[in-house]
Amino acid sequence: MKVHVLRHTQVLPYQLHDLFPFFEKPENLALITPPGLGFRILTPSPIVMKVGTLIDYTIAVAGVRLRWTTLITTYNPPYEFVDEQLRGPYAFWFHRHLFKPVPGGTEMTDRVHYALPFGPLGALAHLLFVKRQVRGIFEYRTKVLGGVLARVMPGNIA
Repeated sequence: MKVHVLRHTQVLPYQLHDLFPFFEKPENLALITPPGLGFRILTPSPIVMKVGTLIDYTIAVAGVRLRWTTLITTYNPPYEFVDEQLRGPYAFWFHRHLFKPVPGGTEMTDRVHYALPFGPLGALAHLLFVKRQVRGIFEYRTKVLGGVLARVMPGNIA
């Protein structure tokens, strides 16, 4: 099984202690996920982030709705948390969210380790569209985060 790694970093103009609460609320994920994925959380709100929290949601891939369950395995506010897939479209999914204060705000880094099922077919799917789709999710977040955060956190700019 080939494990792929995506690393995405951006600096946001908010103090760490102001920014982290936005990202620790799974309900906010829908605001920063591309609409084409049809992201829906199934777990009732409010979802309390802590080690052991299970989050159920669905996404649409090529028009097919898929169920996805993640488990929070690390929770160290306001510096990091990790979600790992228990059930979903990947053979393996490990996503570490890291937050670090920097001059002018907070550096946020996503490190995603993922693998696809189906051996050679999964490898082909990765080359043809999955790699671009995973990267596109984080590029979309970069594009929309400024506006989303300005709406939900007005006046908290670093």
